[in-house]
Amino acid sequence: MKQVHRLVTRMGKSRFPVLVLGETGTGKEVVARAIHNIEARGPFVVVDCSSLVGPLMESELFGYAKGAFTGAHSQKLGLLDAANGGTAFFDEIGELPLELQTKLLRVLQQKEFRAVGGLAQRTSNFRVIAATNRDLAAEVKDKRFREDLYYRLNVMRLRLPSLRERKDDIPLLISHFLQRYGNGHKVPDDLMNALQAHDWPGNIRQLEHSVQQMIAMNTGPWLSMADLHSLATNRGVEATFDAKAGGVAPGAFDASDAQPVLPLAEVERKAILSALEHTKGDRAFAAELLGIGRTTLYRKLKEYGL
Repeated sequence: MKQVHRLVTRMGKSRFPVLVLGETGTGKEVVARAIHNIEARGPFVVVDCSSLVGPLMESELFGYAKGAFTGAHSQKLGLLDAANGGTAFFDEIGELPLELQTKLLRVLQQKEFRAVGGLAQRTSNFRVIAATNRDLAAEVKDKRFREDLYYRLNVMRLRLPSLRERKDDIPLLISHFLQRYGNGHKVPDDLMNALQAHDWPGNIRQLEHSVQQMIAMNTGPWLSMADLHSLATNRGVEATFDAKAGGVAPGAFDASDAQPVLPLAEVERKAILSALEHTKGDRAFAAELLGIGRTTLYRKLKEYGL
């Protein structure tokens, strides 16, 4: 992570495109903001590529002219207009449809584009930082990502390690989250060992949310294994934690009361519906509860027609 910090500092002093690679929850947007903030030129605009779907995706990116389509009663500037003079952060660039990849490549090359329904060329000068949890080289090979766009973005590259690759950092991260969210809360050794032994498939985001939940449910200064057992919305994680601690978590899955085996897709669908119901439709919070990224959740919602 010290090497990551050195690279962030170096990248922040240039204006070359940066490609940030890493699993969901490793902090790609945090790193992108850190790169931008080294010299903090202009605005930092997030372009969530996973949400650029449907007929309005171009209008979100490029804006639209008055009368471009039904309901376009006035001109609207797009995200690329908003990023002028600053940084455009293309989050999960691997999710961008091929047709938009072609148009984005032209923008990066010419710094020009046309709003939907407009005739005049518009200009926007911004720095590009892109992030993805996909293997873009493999996506290029499989013709799902444009090779020329990949080389345009892959000028400076930064890979963020998963949390399971840097478990020695878990106590430091927990200490940071306790300072941010806690009120003098402390973690005993047995709980710290259990937290450090877990693989954290959702990475830092999942760890942060688990610490938040334990703090919210705790009445005293010392967090405990009982607080971990009480995370009813994350039962699969509870069972893993408790197996490492040598016991059975209250409320953990019990094979004796299991229903007949359901297809994996149906189990996943029900888990997503349950999380959305629990969070009253808050997708970002639901993704945290499920231990997945927002991009993955959006893809699953589309896949299951939810």
